[in-house]
Amino acid sequence: MKSNLLSDIHNPADLRLLKEDQLIEVAQELRDFIIDVVSVKEGHLGSSLGVIELTIALHYVFNTPEDLLVWDVGHQAYGHKILTERRENFHTNRQIDGISGFPKRSESIYDTFGVGHSSTSISAALGMAIASQLKGDFNKQHIAVIGDASIASGMAFEGLNHAGVTDANVLVILNDNAIGIDPSVGALKKYLTAVKNGKNPRQNNMIKSLNFDYSGPIDGHDLPALIKELNRLKKIKGPKFLHIVTTKGKGLQQAEENQVKYHAPGKFDASTGEIILKSEENLPPKFQDVFGLTILDLARKNEKIIGITPAMPSGSSLKFMMDEIPERAFDVGIAEQHAVTLAAGMATQGMIVYCTIYSTFLQRAYDQLIHDVALQDLPVIFCLDRAGLVGEDGATHHGVFDIAYLRAIPNMIIYAPINEIALQNILYTAQLGLNHPIAIRYPRGRGVVPNWEVENFGHYENIIIGQANLLKSGTKTAVLSTGTIGNNVTLAINESTNPETIAHYDFPFIKPMDTNQLQAIFSKFDNIITIEDGTVNGGFGSAILEFAASHNFNNKVTLLGIPDMFIEHGTVNQLQQLCKIDVKSLINLFSTDTK
Repeated sequence: MKSNLLSDIHNPADLRLLKEDQLIEVAQELRDFIIDVVSVKEGHLGSSLGVIELTIALHYVFNTPEDLLVWDVGHQAYGHKILTERRENFHTNRQIDGISGFPKRSESIYDTFGVGHSSTSISAALGMAIASQLKGDFNKQHIAVIGDASIASGMAFEGLNHAGVTDANVLVILNDNAIGIDPSVGALKKYLTAVKNGKNPRQNNMIKSLNFDYSGPIDGHDLPALIKELNRLKKIKGPKFLHIVTTKGKGLQQAEENQVKYHAPGKFDASTGEIILKSEENLPPKFQDVFGLTILDLARKNEKIIGITPAMPSGSSLKFMMDEIPERAFDVGIAEQHAVTLAAGMATQGMIVYCTIYSTFLQRAYDQLIHDVALQDLPVIFCLDRAGLVGEDGATHHGVFDIAYLRAIPNMIIYAPINEIALQNILYTAQLGLNHPIAIRYPRGRGVVPNWEVENFGHYENIIIGQANLLKSGTKTAVLSTGTIGNNVTLAINESTNPETIAHYDFPFIKPMDTNQLQAIFSKFDNIITIEDGTVNGGFGSAILEFAASHNFNNKVTLLGIPDMFIEHGTVNQLQQLCKIDVKSLINLFSTDTK
């Protein structure tokens, strides 16, 4: 009869009751458990499979939660969650009202730091270690596990640079698997590969040069070796660095062989590993693919076009251009600040630069956006993927702040296409020559035009900067939308009790805004509703209210969008319902508001 050790492990204290030779069985059960749940519920897979042995060793050797463990990035932490009192709830992972897909302080005392974006662990763990010293606690351990290419980010080096001149009791563990979501890039990756292959002289160790006690590289799947080394390091004071080598997707053959696809594979067969394919016949394209295919087509015709992404070539679909025109398409690694200023430098030399970056990741380069791009009025084209509510990744990844944080910046043009055709046309228009930087924001997932590529791809139209569009006339209420949330408005008006009373205007340009159209709207309609998939504080609706105030209009204006709170995880439709911007909520509003 097969044992089931995992079912008796509720927390790390239970794990520490086991004999060391039982832990290999725990590792197999933990792998199987993650595979079984994620195959049905979906989520991040490969990264957590790669750190199973490390996860077990850390909780076995260290006295968590008293000893503080920070994961970086957080999608490595499924095994950690299961071993820390969340095994029975793990099936709710990333689902509405369920546990988060990332470590989260409010969820568990074992989650010492919230981590959705990369490269924060060293700074956070160092801060904890210095705080412990100041409180007179010199025995507490502070461990930062940094993996999936996060070490290449500038912030990680800032943390290493500071830690190396302290005597803080901090242990940095590099989970070196040579891949983030896409394969790692850059000189640091080449250096680490040389270290792993024994081709780098030991006296030429850059980590040692930063005053860390360096050990490794060791096999991150060798549990006895990990436990032995962690027990040794536990007794050493000051900054320490352990280099372990792992395989992303370890234990599932397909995940090991196709690490990009199995980062977050969707539903798959737990026994065979085969991904359960969804029919894509007659479906609209993904917005990222509209971007990727369009920029490739434009770049073929315009030799000045450059593409840049910080570690998201597959997620942004810049991969199409990287495969065909690699000399003009760059993955710079997890380095958002560098990506933005690199784009600015290229723009000073007359290049037409498309910097494709997730909305929440651009937050990490806000100063570069202001100081290096907008202040110099350089016409960099920012393509903000994952704008609006992104779904199951939750609060760390919702792109709901970009309108508000971009709108405050002088010289910025902000555009949100209502559909795929509008997106390809603004991408075309931008490379014709703009006098200012532009941010083009579009959502995760599919559009609304099933035959876009067949009927529209390559048929470009120049868009007039700052122009709004009347989509439907009405007699009583004007609904002003920006971006793809306007499609919810169209559906809701059609289903409302008195659609003839509702006018619908699409405002793709949030900045500059069509003030002539606004003058006409405010002069005609007493009742105005704005809707956006961003925060209402400082967003599109706020811009409309600013216009009304400056022109002495006192019409009734209702603002719909993301309320002043962090929205957790769930499906996009569930989260739209929560924010009352889903089709059903809008039908109810329009049917009531226009009587």
